[in-house]
Amino acid sequence: MKSIQRRLLLMLLVFILLPYFLSIFIIYGYTKNSVEHHELENSREQIDKNSKELEQYVDEIVNLPYILYRDPDLFRIFTNDTDDSSYLEKSLENYYLMRDEMRQVRFYMDQQQESFTVYNAMVSARKANPELLEQEGIRQLDQTSEKYVIEPPHEIENYNDAAIVPESDDTMVMTFHHKVTDVLSNEFLGIISMDVDLDGLAQIGNSLTQYTNESVLIVNEENQVMYANDSHLLGKPLPSNIEEQMNSTDGGAGEDILLSSTLSGTLKDWKIVKITPSEILFQDVRRTAYTNIFVGLGVGVLGLIMISLISYRITDPIKRLTNKVQTIEAGNMTSPFEESRQDEIGYLEKHMKDMMDRINSHIDREYKLEIENKENQFRALKSQVNPHFLFNALQSIGAVAIRSKAPDVYQLVTSLSKMMRYSIQANEWVLVRDEVNYIEAYLTLQMERFRNQVNYSIDISECILSKKIPSMILQPLVENFFKHSYEEGFHDAHLGIYGEIQQGCIILSVKNNGPSLSDHDLYNLRENIYKPQYEEHNEHIGLKNIHERLVLNYGEEAGLTVGTNGGNGFLVELVIPMEGRLTQQPS
Repeated sequence: MKSIQRRLLLMLLVFILLPYFLSIFIIYGYTKNSVEHHELENSREQIDKNSKELEQYVDEIVNLPYILYRDPDLFRIFTNDTDDSSYLEKSLENYYLMRDEMRQVRFYMDQQQESFTVYNAMVSARKANPELLEQEGIRQLDQTSEKYVIEPPHEIENYNDAAIVPESDDTMVMTFHHKVTDVLSNEFLGIISMDVDLDGLAQIGNSLTQYTNESVLIVNEENQVMYANDSHLLGKPLPSNIEEQMNSTDGGAGEDILLSSTLSGTLKDWKIVKITPSEILFQDVRRTAYTNIFVGLGVGVLGLIMISLISYRITDPIKRLTNKVQTIEAGNMTSPFEESRQDEIGYLEKHMKDMMDRINSHIDREYKLEIENKENQFRALKSQVNPHFLFNALQSIGAVAIRSKAPDVYQLVTSLSKMMRYSIQANEWVLVRDEVNYIEAYLTLQMERFRNQVNYSIDISECILSKKIPSMILQPLVENFFKHSYEEGFHDAHLGIYGEIQQGCIILSVKNNGPSLSDHDLYNLRENIYKPQYEEHNEHIGLKNIHERLVLNYGEEAGLTVGTNGGNGFLVELVIPMEGRLTQQPS
């Protein structure tokens, strides 16, 4: 990756060294002779004055389109929010009439890929212009962060082939292409192209001339002539002889005296060049310029020190921000960002931090929504059974059992009825005692099924029985015991359900001495239970559901662990913090 610091350092060196050598040339020219000195001083002061006037003049033209941002109705036309043609035409006419030197204005709207043309205070019809952004200069404006581009002088063009522009108009104009963007989103909306005649530049340039043979040129950063006394030079590259004289470090007798000033601000790196015939000013001996040369060398050294400091202060925070982005690419979603800076880098860091917070929040929210969805599915399955029909049916069966003198059948129906009432009517939060009663009813049915050959024990302290927990978190574990032990022929297996308090947590254990798991199977089981919620699977969904419910309600300290009970059977432990975080309060 290319270093921004090296490129910035090289660019600043060029901009410092070039003015340095140019200053030597100017100073040496000023010291050619005593007679010339006074005239050169006057000329320089006037050039500086006219440079400011030129910068101010161009600033006014460049900043003219910002008036649109103060007219919300007109600005909404660019965003395609409204289509008031009469208001648009009136606004465009007023915009055109704001400057006397305005010859033609084109308004291009990117969303519609259409443009209007205003000429002589007349608005042309709207016309599709999709190829506009492909034109040279405008393409550069669209693809970069530049806000405007100034096109060198050329004959006025008939934009959109509008009939309002006569073919006889061959005025030389300089075109300002201004990009229109949305202030809030920085979205590209369109381009305003303004054709401005050269009268304003001519007035500023001609005020520099005192003699008939003097000439003035205004050139841009690419050494293209933006204005000259000689109209044949307009829009063309700077003549090589003038460019060579500007770049030379000495000028002997018989050569024209050339004075130039580098502009700043909007016209950065533009130059005003004044050429005076030597015979007008060279009438005395030349002065030495050694002292000024040494001063120039000192300025150059100071400039090198300055650009070194500037390049470091600009690029160092960019490097740090790049390193943070690379850590995010590597998967670190909690990379720290600095919020104390008040510049553009601080703005970027603040918004990158906000973006990462939103992403992390979105991931957390999606996880909770997934768990909530599973809970809704669970409740929907329970609600599919009509409780009134079932209870009525169970009561009828119980009555038949009593009439038939079959108390065992009646007891089984009663146990089943208790289980149905618990599973259907239980709230999301229940007492541990209610969960144990539900399991005992379930075991009663299973004992009848397996002819009282079920070996089990329940040992939970009274202080735990009065605690509230999410419903239906122990019964699936008991059901797994019968599925993987009794139904597979391990009728001598013993089921144990225990509860105790350890280090501020309730530990509920369900274990058996039936079939066990190999290390490989145990590893796969844990992988399925703790697998991220977005990775779907079909195995061990009951264990995973219990684990995710505990984590959702109590936080990361809660959860479910599985083991092989010392290699003899199977063990499941539920860890529930007594003072843990609750996402839903027990009712």
